[in-house]
Amino acid sequence: MPLTSLNFRPGINKEETDYSNENGWVDGNLIRFRKGRPEKLGGWQKQSASTFFGLARALHSWISLGADRYLGIGTTVKYYIESGGTYNDVTPIRVTTSAGDVTFSASSGSSTITCSDVAHGAQQNDFVTFSGAASLGGNITAAVLNQEYQILSVTAANTFTITAKDTSGATVSANSSDSGSGGSSTVGAYQINCGLDVFVPSTGYGVGKWGDGTYGSSSAITAAGQLRLWTHDNFGENLIINPRGGGIYRWFENNGVTVRALALSGISGASKVPTLGLQVITSEVDRHLIVLGADPIDSDSGNRSGAVDPMLVAFSDTENELEFNPTATNTAGSVRLSSGSLIVGGLKSRQEILIWTDTSLYSMAFIGPPLTFALNLINEGAGLISPNAAVNTPAGVFFMSKNNFYLYNGAVQQVPCSVQNYIFDDLNLEQAFKCFSSANNEHSEVWFWYVSQEDGTDEISRYAIYNYAEQSWSIGALVRYSWLDAGIEDKPVSGAGTSSAGLVYEHEKGFNDDASAMENVYIESADIDLAEGESFMFIKKLLPDLKFDVLLGVSNTPAINVVVKKRNYNSETLSTASTNQITNATTFASLRARARQLVLRFESDDDQSIEANNKDFRWRVGNTRLEVQPSGRRG
Repeated sequence: MPLTSLNFRPGINKEETDYSNENGWVDGNLIRFRKGRPEKLGGWQKQSASTFFGLARALHSWISLGADRYLGIGTTVKYYIESGGTYNDVTPIRVTTSAGDVTFSASSGSSTITCSDVAHGAQQNDFVTFSGAASLGGNITAAVLNQEYQILSVTAANTFTITAKDTSGATVSANSSDSGSGGSSTVGAYQINCGLDVFVPSTGYGVGKWGDGTYGSSSAITAAGQLRLWTHDNFGENLIINPRGGGIYRWFENNGVTVRALALSGISGASKVPTLGLQVITSEVDRHLIVLGADPIDSDSGNRSGAVDPMLVAFSDTENELEFNPTATNTAGSVRLSSGSLIVGGLKSRQEILIWTDTSLYSMAFIGPPLTFALNLINEGAGLISPNAAVNTPAGVFFMSKNNFYLYNGAVQQVPCSVQNYIFDDLNLEQAFKCFSSANNEHSEVWFWYVSQEDGTDEISRYAIYNYAEQSWSIGALVRYSWLDAGIEDKPVSGAGTSSAGLVYEHEKGFNDDASAMENVYIESADIDLAEGESFMFIKKLLPDLKFDVLLGVSNTPAINVVVKKRNYNSETLSTASTNQITNATTFASLRARARQLVLRFESDDDQSIEANNKDFRWRVGNTRLEVQPSGRRG
C-alpha cells in the first residue's frame, strides 16, 4: 500500500476545533518551533549551588569599568548582587537603633525570643541584625543573639518575636538561666520592610499582614503592603534600585559587594531626590535618572511629599542622579501624564522610553532644554497588564495587556495569536501583576509568563512562546519568576526556587532539567482525517521521522514514545490505540488500529527503566508516514 506522509503546520492552534485544525498541532509542553518543526526545549542548570531568601522577581546584569560582571537580583524580601557565584546581600537598612534600645526576653524550653524596641516599625518576615548583645545567661548566648534574624511575628508596635538559632542555623531553646535582657549595648539594624508574595487588589481590612489596621479601615497600599517588585538600572557602573512604591537606593560599585545600598535622597549632595517611586530608568544618551510615579515636591515646604503620585514622571539633571531640583541652569524637572490613573511600567527602547499607564502608551524622548523631554501619547486602549510585561526584541517591543498581545515598532499593532482564548480565559487577573514578558533572541522568541487559574497556585506556572520570525505559537507549564536574556550573561537566566531557597537557572544549557531528565515533554496533533472520513481505515505501520541530538561525549540510546490515538466521530473521546517506543534504530512500528480519525502524540519516555536514555538529548519531529488501507464504511 502507498504511504501517507504527514507534514504538520508549525505552531499550536487552540482557536480551531480539533477536526478543523487538521495537519496542525493542538497541545504541547516544553516544545519550541524552529524552522517550522517542533523540538524539545533546551535545558537549564543552576547558576550556583548557593541559594538566597525570596523569589527572584527581577534580574539585571552589567559590567563595571574594572570589567567585573554583576547580576542584580531583586527578591520578595531582599536585594542581592551576584558576583563570582556568590549572592551578596546589599538590601538597604531602614533604621539603626541606638545602643540599648533593643532588649530581649526568653522562656525556658522555648526557642521563641521576644524583642522589645519602641516603635520598631518592623513587619513579619523583615530582617534585622543585632550587635552588641550580651548573653541572657544560659543557652541564649551573645553568639546566638548577635546575627541576622528574620522576624517571626509582630506582636505589638513595640515588640516582635524571633526564633533563636546558633551560627549554623540550628534552633536553640532557652533554659532556666536565660533571665537576662541582653545588656545595655544592643543595636538593631533593620532592613527595609519586605513586601508580599501576593498582589493585593484592594485596600482596607484583609490587606497586608495579619493584625494590620482595624476592621473596616482603609489605607494606601505601600511598598511593604503589596507584592514586592523591583526595578533597577545602572547609572554609570553604580546601580539604582527601587522596590515598587518604595524608596530609591544606590549601590556604589567602588564600595564593593559587602556594603549595602543607600537611600539616594540621603547621600551627600542630593537635592530634591524623590523619596518614593514606582520605577527607575536611566536614559541612554543624555543620562538622566527617571523616576516613574515619584512623590512630588510640595509647593509649601519645598520638600518631597512622601506620597507616590502614580502619574508623575520626575527626572534628574543630566549626568547627575542626585540633582532633582529644577532650576534655570539644569535639565531636571517633572511632568504629569493625563491618560490613565496609574503608571504601570516603562521600558527603554530605541532612542525613546516607553511608558504605559493602565490604559495608554506614551513615548518619552529627549529633546534638550528648555523642556528636556517630549512626551507623546502613542495609543489609548492598549494598557500593560503588569510592570514587567513588556520586552525589547530586534523586531520591536512586545507587550501583554489584560486581553491581548501587542507589538510596538513605531505604532501599536495587535499580534495574531492562535492560543489567545486558551491563555486569557485561564489568566488569574487578581495576580496579573506577577505576569512578565521575556526574550530569547537566539531563537527569535518572546515568552509571555502568566498565573493560571486552573493550576490554582497564585504564582507564575505557565507560559506562551511567540516565534516572531516564523509567527508561530507554543505553550507549556514551567515555574519561573523572572528572566534575563543572554547578553552580558552567556545564556538566558531565570529566577526560580522557593521563598526559603531562591535559585537562578542558566537556560539553553544541555537538554535536562538541571541534573534530572526533563519530563512531560510532548506535542500532540489535531485529528488526522483518513480518506476524508468517509471510510474506516486500517493503520498497519508507522514510519517515524525523528532527529535525536545527543550531547557531545554522552553515550546513550535516546528514546521517546509515539502514542497513536483514535476516534470515529468528532464528539467521541479519544482512545489510545498504541504506545510505541522510538529510538534512532527504529525503522517502523507495527500497528493494528481501525478508525476514521487519528491523533499522534510525541512524548518523552518518562517511565523507562534506564534514566540515561531519557537525558542529555533533544528530539525533533519531521514528516511521519503511515501505511493504511481501506477497511469499509461500517463501524
